[in-house]
Amino acid sequence: MATSASSKLSKAVKQQYMDLPQGDQVQAMYIWIDGTGEGLRCKTRTLDSEPKTIEDLPEWNFDGSSTYQSEGSNSDMYLIPQAMFRDPFRKDPNKLVLCEVLKYNRKPAETNLRQMCRKIMDMVQNQHPWFGMEQEYTLLGTDGHPFGWPSNGFPGPQGPYYCGVGADKAYGRDVVEAHYRACLYAGVKICGTNAEVMPAQWEFQVGPCEGIDMGDHLWVARFLLHRVCEDFGIVASFDPKPIPGNWNGAGCHTNFSTKEMREEGGLKYIEESIERLGKRHQYHIRAYDPKGGLDNARRLTGHHETSNINEFSAGVANRGASIRIPRSVGQEMKGYFEDRRPSANCDPYAVTEALIRTCLLNEEGEEPATYK
Repeated sequence: MATSASSKLSKAVKQQYMDLPQGDQVQAMYIWIDGTGEGLRCKTRTLDSEPKTIEDLPEWNFDGSSTYQSEGSNSDMYLIPQAMFRDPFRKDPNKLVLCEVLKYNRKPAETNLRQMCRKIMDMVQNQHPWFGMEQEYTLLGTDGHPFGWPSNGFPGPQGPYYCGVGADKAYGRDVVEAHYRACLYAGVKICGTNAEVMPAQWEFQVGPCEGIDMGDHLWVARFLLHRVCEDFGIVASFDPKPIPGNWNGAGCHTNFSTKEMREEGGLKYIEESIERLGKRHQYHIRAYDPKGGLDNARRLTGHHETSNINEFSAGVANRGASIRIPRSVGQEMKGYFEDRRPSANCDPYAVTEALIRTCLLNEEGEEPATYK
């Protein structure tokens, strides 16, 4: 099993330094999305006192030519703090700070999808849109081989691994438990976790979150997962189809509701939204992975609990559909629906924005509308 050299360094030696007092000063780790739209970067600065609000955090900058975000001749990019969390690695009073990235001209970087998402969310805040996202991922060794799989073959076929218990069924639970507790400590709205259908594949759920909080909390949960895996010396992959063949892919099913949908008779509004989504399938497919649908094409085949990428479908309790209405929602005539199309490596800002545009702003056609 290939693990990193760093993970073999003595954690006990490190701990004697982490136990040293730090006085009144605070370490703030600034986190941002890099130019791939998938990767996360971070760096730390010292603050003279504990920040209580976002306004207490200074702007910062970094070299965008080293993060696929600018060329070397004009490489300064700005980091604008947007959300603050407790740091589960350095512990209180230290902070994690999720940032937006602006270019030299103060316009959003190409992979800063948060700014537009925030604008769209503000337009519908009176409808109180709630989201819950189910993040699937695969644990890999540093050589890219799935964690716990035989080095020269495959484990037994799928069947016993989903929500499985036991050393021959659950691969890497220590990572999952550590990540869960790190999220709770940080203040991330993690609401559950389970082993998935493919061995070494897991899922955690974040939500319910209102508006822009969904993207903020999911990105920080992803950061925490990468950071926990780093300590264990292995890798978390959000690739939507890490292993070709008869193995499940990885998605990020997105549950969505508005105040009207959650109240009596809400099923009517759910059905209206699904009808609008059906007329705008290709627009959503383009928004649901960072490569405009190319990544999802490997996953959405109509097999392994997925719908076909070229067809839109909806059904009650149907895990082979684009949109699933939970059985309880069909019975109670109110609640939420689940969009099963987003890929594991989607940008949650893009996914939640697309749902609002189509379902609540009643947009049509293949391109997003522009608003002043």
